[in-house]
Amino acid sequence: MGVFRSSQRLLALSLAACLCIPGWGQRYTPTDLTQASLEELANLQVTSVSKKEQSLAKAGAAVFVITQEDIRRSGMTNIPDLLRMAPGVNVARLDANTWAISIRGFNDRYSDKVLVLIDGRSVYSVVNSGVFWDQQSVPLEDIDRIEVIRGPGGTVWGANAVNGVINIITKNSKDTQGGLVTAASGSEQSADGLVQYGGRIGSKGTYRAFGNYFSTESSLLGKGVEGADGWHGSHGGFRSDWIFSPRDRLMVEADLFQTAEGQTLTSVIANQLPLTRTFNDRVTVGTGSFQGQYNHTFSNGSELDFLGYFDRYQRHDEGDSSVANTDAELQYHFKFGSRQDLMAGAGYRLTSSTYFGAYDAFFIPNRRRDNLFSIFLQDEIRLRSDLTFTLGSKVEHNVFTGFEYQPSAQLVWIPRERQTVWFSASQAIRQPSALDVGVQLAESVIPLGGDQFGVAELSGNHQLNAEKLIDYEAGYRNQVDSRLSIDVTTFVSNYSDLRTNEPGAPFYTLDPGPPHMVFPSTWGNSARARDYGAEVSASWDVAKRWRISPGYSLLRMKVTPDATSGDAAVATTGGYSPQHQAQLRSSVKLSRTLEWDTSAYYVGRLTNGPVPAYTRLDTRLGWTLRERTYLSVSGQNLLTPRHFEFLNGYQVHPTEVERSIVGKITWRF
Repeated sequence: MGVFRSSQRLLALSLAACLCIPGWGQRYTPTDLTQASLEELANLQVTSVSKKEQSLAKAGAAVFVITQEDIRRSGMTNIPDLLRMAPGVNVARLDANTWAISIRGFNDRYSDKVLVLIDGRSVYSVVNSGVFWDQQSVPLEDIDRIEVIRGPGGTVWGANAVNGVINIITKNSKDTQGGLVTAASGSEQSADGLVQYGGRIGSKGTYRAFGNYFSTESSLLGKGVEGADGWHGSHGGFRSDWIFSPRDRLMVEADLFQTAEGQTLTSVIANQLPLTRTFNDRVTVGTGSFQGQYNHTFSNGSELDFLGYFDRYQRHDEGDSSVANTDAELQYHFKFGSRQDLMAGAGYRLTSSTYFGAYDAFFIPNRRRDNLFSIFLQDEIRLRSDLTFTLGSKVEHNVFTGFEYQPSAQLVWIPRERQTVWFSASQAIRQPSALDVGVQLAESVIPLGGDQFGVAELSGNHQLNAEKLIDYEAGYRNQVDSRLSIDVTTFVSNYSDLRTNEPGAPFYTLDPGPPHMVFPSTWGNSARARDYGAEVSASWDVAKRWRISPGYSLLRMKVTPDATSGDAAVATTGGYSPQHQAQLRSSVKLSRTLEWDTSAYYVGRLTNGPVPAYTRLDTRLGWTLRERTYLSVSGQNLLTPRHFEFLNGYQVHPTEVERSIVGKITWRF
């Protein structure tokens, strides 16, 4: 293994050395902070709030945008770590290939109240309503921006957009013309390379095609014991954009991704009771997707959008699962009179899934075909020149709970040119998943004395309701002057029908043998919760070439089981999310060719685990070596040798996040 890792580093560094030769084509110059003023950043066009372009400064929601320049200068190597920049987002690494990511609480390995999108394509798993972050591979150089909506987005995006939406938006292929080669190696990520080329297709089309490979080392389980969570993968894809006429545009993209990784498990072996084993388990993933989006603008200025996609993944992870989604959405944007701006749309999704369990978990039935139908309407009404009211709702029909309604209302007031005050009220739902209705799980073996034992078993419930949220928010944005801007949001969130684990009456069984007691439980909807808090972010241009970006979030959660519930543990749900988080990012342009970036992230303690509070310090130094060659060196988690971030991995043993360093070279031609 050591020889293999050394060979990987040698290969990556050799490639990096080769890239230092003179090239040709467009000169590469890192973006200067002064090229993007605070006013320009405030007027960024975002699409995730209302499914139409609108100025960030005038959006009636808590929006945070991670720009391509933020991504480049962060030194991060994956999407989960990039999300640490956004206030209100809790990113906790469980092991080297697994993350728990949530917005405004309810963090979990399978966080099911955040909807994640890539170019408008939903990537949550219908098996558990969560996101497998190790499957979400996008070359960071191709991301245009990441729009993070804190708060409900169900009116526009539908089920599971409960506490927020994360939309990863890639660049138009016309903006990635020419060649790009990157190579990186470090103490944790032993190899990472990208080869990409973009060109033209006649006079109306452009394209880019890429191939990427990465390899990450295993981390420590604690006390110097190495885990089995190392992983490596490859990713290839293309995107093509066409402008057939001033009124007709088409985007087509597709990709294939595969990875092999590992994890350390402790699991009941259901077919060998009462055996419980701790062992290293191999995980393999293969995914593929195809997506097309067509836009037509009519002579009266109205727009028609059609989005269609197909994606599929096969995953061997404590069993075998296969999921295929076929999705089609039609959206019409038009103006009615001089004061109303309307959006209407309809969608259909067909999901085919199979799950063959292993060790302790099985699904009944193990094959499903589920349909989801939706329609939505949203009307933005200009009451005055400085006051806008938006009202809308989405109606969905799913196979689990039937019809669900997700209305919202927003009021946006612009008292002065650079100030925005907004209020919103909305409802969102988290629909049940295959895990909720069909799981059969042997949770643990309970010694009863002598040769006797019992098994705690959890069963799905076909009668579950959707989890519901009613949310109220208020926000204030102010570009104080050309050097300072602030953004403040407060919220109160009320949840009902939260999922609980309800115990049943114990019974004795002979099948499967040997004879044992069963302590059964099933999912219920017998808890409620109230969250409240605030999020603050700011940008301050201290000097012409120095920008500081602080952020802070406060979250208070109280989860309460109903009087009829037997789930005492649900009240501790808030202990998986920190009450306090803070960020401070500094970006300095030291000279024409040299830049320095430093970021500090504070995360409060988790009472469940427990996990102590920690501060993460990252720094990065980058410089332009030649006209088209750029080099950077980044250090991450510099304050402590290693620490845990999250401990609730169910059967998966967590590993420690270690201090690391990575060098990267980029060549454009």
